[in-house]
Amino acid sequence: MKQIILAFALLTTMGVHAQSSKYVAAMQHNLMLLDSAKTPEQLTEVSQAFERIGDAEKTQWLPYYYAGLAQTRIGFGDPKADKDAVGQKANELAAKGEAIQKNAELCTIHNMASTIQMLVNPMERFKTYGIKAYTYLQEGYKLDPNNPRLYFLDGASTFGKPEYIGGGKEKAKPLFVKAAELFKTEKPADLYPHWGLAETERYLAKCN
Repeated sequence: MKQIILAFALLTTMGVHAQSSKYVAAMQHNLMLLDSAKTPEQLTEVSQAFERIGDAEKTQWLPYYYAGLAQTRIGFGDPKADKDAVGQKANELAAKGEAIQKNAELCTIHNMASTIQMLVNPMERFKTYGIKAYTYLQEGYKLDPNNPRLYFLDGASTFGKPEYIGGGKEKAKPLFVKAAELFKTEKPADLYPHWGLAETERYLAKCN
């Protein structure tokens, strides 16, 4: 009886390890595709692939994070994109991730998604989607006050605002400086987000 129990435990452990290896391999493959994606079509494909991984795994939030990140890259990068549809999809993906684990990284997806929807008509939508984007940043700071992507996004938002409402490069620069400092000391775990330093340095150059 003891031998049967030990054999079952071994098989279970092997099954979990195999599943974990398959998950890691799928994530690594699609992360390479995400980093190399150049077109909205490629970003859509990789977003769908990450969502399928998340749906299959059921206990991993990172696939939904990257699925949402791909959507935000469409929203910011494709002038022909339906910004409302892209923003809504990114928010939905972040919410699926939050059903597993609420964290600051998913707040960055919500922030970017709301910003994309605000950009449909900034003057009219600032008090709705603009406030939502701000609120998600503040939630992120509470969850992880040392997350460099939060400071980068905060800086980018501040940089784009008129000076008369507290924006401009002088107000944004300290946020980018803080982000750069945090990026240089960040040690992300395997598969975890690590983007943002290059973008931060580009904005810093504009502030000098």
